[in-house]
Amino acid sequence: MTKESLSKLEKIPNHVAIIMDGNGRWAQERGLPRASGHKAGTENLREVIEAAVEFGIQYLTIFAFSTENWARPTDEIQGLMRIFRTMLERELKNLDKNGVQLNHLGCLDRIDKGLKKEVLEAIELTKNNQTLILNIAFNYGGRDEILQAVKRIIAEGVSADKLDEDKFEQYLYTADCPDPDLVIRTSGEFRISNFMIWQGAYSEWYFTPTYWPDFSREELHKALVVYNSRDRRYGGVKQKKEK
Repeated sequence: MTKESLSKLEKIPNHVAIIMDGNGRWAQERGLPRASGHKAGTENLREVIEAAVEFGIQYLTIFAFSTENWARPTDEIQGLMRIFRTMLERELKNLDKNGVQLNHLGCLDRIDKGLKKEVLEAIELTKNNQTLILNIAFNYGGRDEILQAVKRIIAEGVSADKLDEDKFEQYLYTADCPDPDLVIRTSGEFRISNFMIWQGAYSEWYFTPTYWPDFSREELHKALVVYNSRDRRYGGVKQKKEK
């Protein structure tokens, strides 16, 4: 089956970030356990990564597991960890082959030692790849990221007169990554859910009712079409062209 031909895009965002929401509701509507929804959502990631490369996106950040998700039932958390581990083991070789660089955003301290080791090895293996930078926000929270940055700044004795936005950003998990141009949230919810609070200050946001397991190449293209219609002013006003 050939891929559907999609319209050309004039502007391609350098960095797209996605809040992958709706796995549980997707499963519920099909009479399936929540774990089935998480599995389907993880399986769907392959298509979205391939589409991001196809469209020319350079950075893709996915919100996989938040610091607040630890409050979910233990069996659901364990299931999520197993799915993530299986996906990493199965897809790593192919991701590396296709030039995808893996990065982790968040804290690995609460994650199983074996999984932590595999994540660090995947990061090391793909560190020189440049086709797509894939940031996986796992055990990540925007407030926690800022708090950890402040703690490191204090620990290093950075004086107040030396601290500006550029300096502060060096202490964030995204220190080597540009801010997202476009943030997508699936499932119809209109919340940022503690995601990239600092980095998303001037991002364009796109909300879709589509659940994450159904968020396809075509759905990503729709988001990029909407992005192309936006006028990014960063707090300023659009300058009128002189005649």
